[in-house]
Amino acid sequence: MSLLKQLFIAICLFLLVAFTGSFVTSLESSREQMISQLRSHAQDAATALGLSLTPHVDDPAMMELMVSSIFDSGYFSSIRVLRINDDRVLVERQMTPGTEQVPGWFARLVDLKPEGGEALIMRGWEQAARIEVVSHPQFALARLWDSAMGSLSWLVLCGLLSAALGGWLLRVQLRPLDSMVQQAEAISRREFLSLPQLPRTPELRRVVMAMNQMVDKLRSLFVEEAARSEQLRREAYQDDLTGLANRRRFDMHLNTHLLANEQNAAGYLLVLRINDLTGLNQRLGGARSDSLIRDIGELLQRLIEQHDHPDWLAARSRGGEFALLAPGLSASEADTLAAELSEAVENLRNTGTSDCSPVACMGLCVFHPGEAEAHVLARADQALAQAQHRPDKPWERLDDYEPSASLDLHQWRLWLDDALGAGKLQLYFQPVVRSNDRAVILQHKVLARLLDPQGKAIPAGLFLPWIARLGWAARLDQLMLEHALAHIEQYRQPLALSLSSATLHDQVSLALLLHTLRKHPQHAGLLCLELDERSLPPAEQLQSLCQSFRETGYRLGLQHFGGHFSLIGNLTHLGLAYLKIDGSYIRGLDQERDKRVFIDAIQRTTHNIDLPLIAEMVEREGEAQALQELGIHGLMGRLIGAPTPWQR
Repeated sequence: MSLLKQLFIAICLFLLVAFTGSFVTSLESSREQMISQLRSHAQDAATALGLSLTPHVDDPAMMELMVSSIFDSGYFSSIRVLRINDDRVLVERQMTPGTEQVPGWFARLVDLKPEGGEALIMRGWEQAARIEVVSHPQFALARLWDSAMGSLSWLVLCGLLSAALGGWLLRVQLRPLDSMVQQAEAISRREFLSLPQLPRTPELRRVVMAMNQMVDKLRSLFVEEAARSEQLRREAYQDDLTGLANRRRFDMHLNTHLLANEQNAAGYLLVLRINDLTGLNQRLGGARSDSLIRDIGELLQRLIEQHDHPDWLAARSRGGEFALLAPGLSASEADTLAAELSEAVENLRNTGTSDCSPVACMGLCVFHPGEAEAHVLARADQALAQAQHRPDKPWERLDDYEPSASLDLHQWRLWLDDALGAGKLQLYFQPVVRSNDRAVILQHKVLARLLDPQGKAIPAGLFLPWIARLGWAARLDQLMLEHALAHIEQYRQPLALSLSSATLHDQVSLALLLHTLRKHPQHAGLLCLELDERSLPPAEQLQSLCQSFRETGYRLGLQHFGGHFSLIGNLTHLGLAYLKIDGSYIRGLDQERDKRVFIDAIQRTTHNIDLPLIAEMVEREGEAQALQELGIHGLMGRLIGAPTPWQR
């Protein structure tokens, strides 16, 4: 029973006891008063009748007339006139009045007895007769009953008003306790909320202040840990001069996209090199050269923001050399990108150089999953070398492999529109297991393959770039959600489903998806929706988005985490179910100490807010062992299990 109910019941019991005592005391006082009035009434009637009968002591007819007159005008049980010598009854009137106005139990409870009075009738100086008058309590009982009912009604009304007012006051005074409960529940959801309004009650004020101090301390510890981890990430994977990724981060990202994974898409690698950087340093000074390098870094960063593709990565590999990895880019788009970037770099000439030679040259080469990193980099170097020897055009593209060259944009549009419209989708499932007990499956990650006209399942890495290019990512998300819910309805297994950034930024698509989730509240505990860390909306919009999903009962997770570690400071307000660490930080974890230090920093930070971590793309046993030693909660990757259709 809650404290509020206990206090409310205690107040009600106290009021009941107080009002009962007051009622009984009032009733007893009224009873004594009525007894006195009955006695006085009988005595007054006897005295008055005695005086009236004295002149007619020898006239029996007059005596009977006067006795009847008095008897009929009052509440009497009996009136008798007795002769003094032998107590013979001269005149007598009596009756038994009813008590229908008063309940019998009340009459028995009050127990009012008839009261009597006596007077003498004189004949000169001689006592001739005696008058006995007995009053009946009928009238007194009726008056007492009316008085008791009035008093009881007033006390009940006062009791109800007091109980209502007391309950309201208690609720107001104990409202800070509800706020503290919400504060504690928020901490369990990895949210740190302070109560801005302190209660007036000194005892509760001290408790609320202590809770606020604890929350502030937890928040500061978490922020400090997140800041240290972010500093480690910057030192290990970010270039100090430009803010772009460094060579180590670029190699990790390239290796991840070269894995033979059905979600990886082919694309282009662009390498940009500033011409004669050493000469620029000598002629213009290090400060001007550094300014040129920073400007090119800003150009690449703006280029990525304009294309808004989460898998693209810009890096400064060394000195005046930059790299741009662009998965999903076609040959024509690569030419357009190179031409725009070349023109933008040439516009920096006033900043960097004054001769007629190009400021920088660029080489582009295609890559596809399954290739060796050395082959891709060698092809990029060859393209760069050819560009350096072409004064008419400062960039060159090499293609010895063109994925999906047999279909153009129009053919892709027709096929994808037909596949999405007819629901030609096949779900593949990849297990996610507990790191310390791989027999325990935490969930299955849902992946998609579309069926071509021949019924062959096409990997997502081939059609996802075209889906994004055509603006149909939200359609695919909705279709996958419907298939995933249908699968849960049949097999009742926990699943994880990724959502594209297009769905999150399109209000109509997001509303349709939320409507679908609300129609299936019974599946909320079995489906977790995953957001991509690389394409999250702004903090305010993200918090509102997470609140919308929480209202449906479904949970949210964050995948590909690690590229923007500073976001972890905002995760406490999102109520996420887990984080999935990007696979580029997992590859070679057991052999590279800097990755191990970084993962350990993430684990310590998220452990403070009880947020589970799951490692993506675990490919080797050594990586799995290292992750288990670091305390990572879950594992997924080809070591655990490749994506396959559902096995019944």
